[in-house]
Amino acid sequence: MSDQRFIIEMGMGNSQYGQDYTKACARAIEDAIRHSSIPMFAALGKDPKEMRVQVTVGVQDPDKVDCEALVAHLPRGKATVKAVFGGMNVTNPDDGNILVIASAAVEAFLPKQV
Repeated sequence: MSDQRFIIEMGMGNSQYGQDYTKACARAIEDAIRHSSIPMFAALGKDPKEMRVQVTVGVQDPDKVDCEALVAHLPRGKATVKAVFGGMNVTNPDDGNILVIASAAVEAFLPKQV
């Protein structure tokens, strides 16, 4: 049985100091899910544990993202996080500080209903 996507949310986050790619990604994920409310679980008699959550985060240096730390902070479902090349780094010309900007796509799936 295949899964059916029923939610996709997008978000953006940043790390203004310290070039913390994981922090920027965590903020992007939080931005994506902050305004989501999914009353369908109760309406359909489904357990949120049935949900598969697939998160893709984009940053300029995906190898610097701690995906497992991000999974640990997702509130529901069976989650995976994948970091890919994306987002952007912006350098402050006055002090050389690099601002890390991350983007996130959070997708939720349930087993296909027949």
